[in-house]
Amino acid sequence: MPVENIEESWNHDYGDYILDTEHWVIFLAPNQSKLGTCVVALKRDEVDLAGLKKEEWKDFTRIVDKLEDTVKEVFQATMFNWGCLMNASYLQNPPDPHVHWHFIPRYKYPVKFAGLTFDDLFFGYMKFQPSKEISLEVKERIINKIKENLISKI
Repeated sequence: MPVENIEESWNHDYGDYILDTEHWVIFLAPNQSKLGTCVVALKRDEVDLAGLKKEEWKDFTRIVDKLEDTVKEVFQATMFNWGCLMNASYLQNPPDPHVHWHFIPRYKYPVKFAGLTFDDLFFGYMKFQPSKEISLEVKERIINKIKENLISKI
């Protein structure tokens, strides 16, 4: 059930499409300073978590389980942070919030992938880490690695 032209249908740049479920779309986030960082966005318009329907929560919890399992398996993530941070939406006039989650794998040890080393410099802390520049080829390899392992689980 892929979403056709998702980039054209939304005003939000969540990153590069990986796959979607009945209610959510999974994107590889632009900043890969923590390998496998994704954004999980609701397909329909909704501005508040309180507005989510039971079936959307159920679908989301399945994604949490399967996405964490996948990223732990393919990149050896130590643990995961999730956040629903829509602050930037309110910097616009008028505000344009849309329910989405930031999925941030955390790594106790450096991870090597596609010839690069990904260091979680502040593992165990909530400190800003500069964005990691990666090539389009590396980005596609990350997407494919997540997708090929996640698609059979979702």
